[in-house]
Amino acid sequence: MPVLPGAEPYRHEGGEVGVLLCHGFTGSPQSLRPWAEYLAARGLTVSLPLLPGHGTRWQDMQLTGWQDWYAEVDRALRELLERCAQVFVLGLSMGGALALRLAAKHGPAISGVVVVNPAVKVHGAVAYALPVVRHLVPSTKGLTNDIAKEGGEELGYDRVPLHAAHSLRNFFRLVDGALPQVTQPLLLLHSPQDHVVPPADSARVLSRVSSADVREILLEQSYHVATLDHDAERIFEESHAFMSRLAPSVGKKGSTTGG
Repeated sequence: MPVLPGAEPYRHEGGEVGVLLCHGFTGSPQSLRPWAEYLAARGLTVSLPLLPGHGTRWQDMQLTGWQDWYAEVDRALRELLERCAQVFVLGLSMGGALALRLAAKHGPAISGVVVVNPAVKVHGAVAYALPVVRHLVPSTKGLTNDIAKEGGEELGYDRVPLHAAHSLRNFFRLVDGALPQVTQPLLLLHSPQDHVVPPADSARVLSRVSSADVREILLEQSYHVATLDHDAERIFEESHAFMSRLAPSVGKKGSTTGG
């Protein structure tokens, strides 16, 4: 299936500091493209992959699971580590969970983590029903486009494939168990008004990571897809400042070695 216009992966060859951006469940790189371009314009090397099963049609996602999504961001991370002196991982929603698992697994190879409205649990009765319901019903109503800004539009599926949702639930359990292994500096930005992921998920992340350098920022003007919402510019600026503090060579060219 051809990739939907706007959902393509994005890559920019910049300086010796690399950034991996991870998009959300049923979403696409489009939700993070402005963030990626902002960082690229400031000289960073940027990788924003398209997760398997995403960016085409929801039926394609039925055939994928968390192992496929994680393998793609892990591959992209290893590419960055080969050519960059320092690498940061960033993510929105499920992409935040992917970023946190990468941080737990790769340890000091990752210099810092930025997550926006990170999801680490499937909430409500649906979580318990998924193992059975997914065999009876292929999909349910979509989760995309939770944006406060007038005219804001997220490119993603209007249906949630339930086999994939079941896999997501299993992935969240793994991520939650690994949160104490996250030791890197962490910047967590979240929206008090989020109709997809409750603030409890952000609180869970903050309470369980082992990071000593942690900063929490509230995105008062935005809903779930804050990277396309009123607080987008703040997310971009704060993340750039965070990385500049931890990697003085942000935006500088130079010969690089693997991490």
